[in-house]
Amino acid sequence: MPDPYGYTFAEWRVRLDIALERTLPAGVAPLRLNAAMRHAALDGGKRMRPLLVYATGTAFGCDATTLDDPAAAVELIHAYSLAHDDLPAMDDDALRRGKPTVHVAFDEATAILAGDALQALAFELLAQASFSADARVRMVRELAGAAGVRGMCGGQALDLAATGNTDRSLSFVDLEHLHMLKTGALMRASVRLGAIAANVEPDVMAQLDVFSNALGLAFQIRDDLLDVESDSATLGKTAGKDIAQAKTTFPALLGIEASRERLLQLGRTMREALLPFGPPADTLAALGRQAIERIH
Repeated sequence: MPDPYGYTFAEWRVRLDIALERTLPAGVAPLRLNAAMRHAALDGGKRMRPLLVYATGTAFGCDATTLDDPAAAVELIHAYSLAHDDLPAMDDDALRRGKPTVHVAFDEATAILAGDALQALAFELLAQASFSADARVRMVRELAGAAGVRGMCGGQALDLAATGNTDRSLSFVDLEHLHMLKTGALMRASVRLGAIAANVEPDVMAQLDVFSNALGLAFQIRDDLLDVESDSATLGKTAGKDIAQAKTTFPALLGIEASRERLLQLGRTMREALLPFGPPADTLAALGRQAIERIH
């Protein structure tokens, strides 16, 4: 998909890679654990969540150089979640970002430890970031909430409980709630980290929440559609897993056409939420379009 903001996004991805390279340990003991952490966090991925940090912060007056730590922190949390989600006890996947998952490349115990260490490193980054003490505390609180039982972990627990459960099918409301936690919470936190860095007013934060909540759902619906319509080589992960595991997805519940219509509705919600901010929010709007139009 052509991207009118490709140069900006490419520049931010380079900034992120440098920040992650600087942060992730290498060449010291324990070598295997450090290598697994780097395998999980480097070399690939859409980097949607750190891009949201950069796009939000710069839209409201931050210089990108001040956003490296929160951008890297949210990507470390995402990488930890993928390392754990791919384990045999959870989604049991062998392919991620076009390469073997962490437990396949190393082993299950190392994958668990790598995820634990990536999560801890994320909060270490925020705790020492160059913001006021109040801003750092707010960032830590936002990211912790998004990663915990009120966010990713809670959503994953709901997903695991529903997977293959023929006794109870999820309703549309249940499914949206599940993914507001599992996928949406970390995206909302990414936007909020950039907004906290820029010290936005509460009414601005509330409007950004409308955008990010729609973005998280749109991203997941598109993910569900791609699992049905695409292939493993394009996705960089195993296609068709949702059907194989009898997961309740948006296409399975609504059908493909209704899922696409829901995507369009969410796209309108995102555009309307950003209208008050004008051109400074164009990069956020572009990320919203990417969530809907992406091919992997």
